[in-house]
Amino acid sequence: MQWEVIIGLEIHIQLLTKSKIFSESPVCFGYNANTQINPFDLALPGVLPVLNKKAVEYAIKFGLAINAKISPYSIFVRKNYFYPDLSKGYQISQLELPLIKGGNILFPIEEKKQKIKWGSTEIVQAHLEEDAGKLLHKNYSDKTGIDFNRAGIPLLEIITQPSMHSAQEAVSCAKSLHSLVMWLGICDGNMQNGSFRCDVNISIKKINKNEYGTRNEIKNLNSFRFMEEAINYEINRQIKLLENNNIIAQETRRYDPDIKKTILMRKKENSKDYRYFPDPDLPPLFISDKWVKYIKSTIPELPNVIRERIIANYNLSEFYAIKLTQSKKIAYFFENSIIHSDISKIKLLIRWLIKEIIPKINQNNDINDLPITPIQFSFLLKRIFDGTISNKIAKDIFFIICQEKSLDPGIVDHIIKTNKLYQISDSSILEKIVDTVLSTNSKLIKEFYSGKKQAINALIGKAIKLSNNKANPVKLSEIFKKILK
Repeated sequence: MQWEVIIGLEIHIQLLTKSKIFSESPVCFGYNANTQINPFDLALPGVLPVLNKKAVEYAIKFGLAINAKISPYSIFVRKNYFYPDLSKGYQISQLELPLIKGGNILFPIEEKKQKIKWGSTEIVQAHLEEDAGKLLHKNYSDKTGIDFNRAGIPLLEIITQPSMHSAQEAVSCAKSLHSLVMWLGICDGNMQNGSFRCDVNISIKKINKNEYGTRNEIKNLNSFRFMEEAINYEINRQIKLLENNNIIAQETRRYDPDIKKTILMRKKENSKDYRYFPDPDLPPLFISDKWVKYIKSTIPELPNVIRERIIANYNLSEFYAIKLTQSKKIAYFFENSIIHSDISKIKLLIRWLIKEIIPKINQNNDINDLPITPIQFSFLLKRIFDGTISNKIAKDIFFIICQEKSLDPGIVDHIIKTNKLYQISDSSILEKIVDTVLSTNSKLIKEFYSGKKQAINALIGKAIKLSNNKANPVKLSEIFKKILK
């Protein structure tokens, strides 16, 4: 029997405001438990919420970026449930009248041989709410601690239509949302710290049947790898239950990465169980057209626009254009590097960016904290182009620049000169190195003559090592082939 998988996402992003959504407490991570709180966060008697304007601005910015409708009128409601980390006994959220309605998100799905297929899903709504506290289980034998530092951090919950049909689609969609909110500067995207958390709703139904299956939700996935593993496990679990004529209960589950299984947390609640009603302490939220226009003017050039420009100007594939627009910082680095570089050598530039530069850039979210400046990078590539240094030496120089964190555009030539890192291209010197290697590696020579052509690469590698990585590999290859022939 054939089954169809239906997947929808609920993404919670912590907004990068300085204070919490309804109080003046600072938004900080890593501080001692219960040090970043005030009376409202603890729900002490007589305290009232005051809405954070910056949180509303960031939410609107996201809505405009996905072509959603910004509601001129929205309200906050109380979502009532009991849990130890919820001090008030309810969460302030939005339901039927949210700030953002509609919109869509495009996401690339990588296929074989660097081919890209584009998927898309509509956004049902995105609404503001407050985060809850955090339960602490470590260092307690039979007790659980509660840290309210996180309580009240502004969240934007993004709800997609249940329109995805595989783990690959769902993860690609989540990655695109993750990239977008970081691009807009409204979230730091730190999944380990909980700044970007994914809930996944999964159901299974028979193909060509209109009725949806029973939905199960997997909560708080904070890694794209765990997200993919959890979805695939849950799909197989539900299919096995149905094929054995068992009933799927509506449940909230969590994923345990150690045993690679989803585990029951609780029976799934329905909307009516939360007893939603308008929060009497918060007035309706009115958004003016003037303010929306101002926020729209602050949105940076979006990645899809830059991708189209990269493809058109440099004749690159969608695969590489996507790699170069993973983040605003990477796109900035590429476009500023290409200005100072030889466009005819763009393949080498792209290779260096993907293998060396981008991994370093991704280590830090600060757009001003680059491992090497675009001008320094262009000088480094130029010295590879003109044969002054080899690719291997260039990697050593790149490492030195990253360590020194210098902004001097002439640092590449300074390092080459100071450390005498010039590439050896003199044929007479290289021939002596080749003679030494050939005289001590008769086994590799025999392998080469027996038809193992890759043996010559091993010989070249030994020659490069003998030259302290300074020998020109292209000229070495020519000399080896000439002698062995």
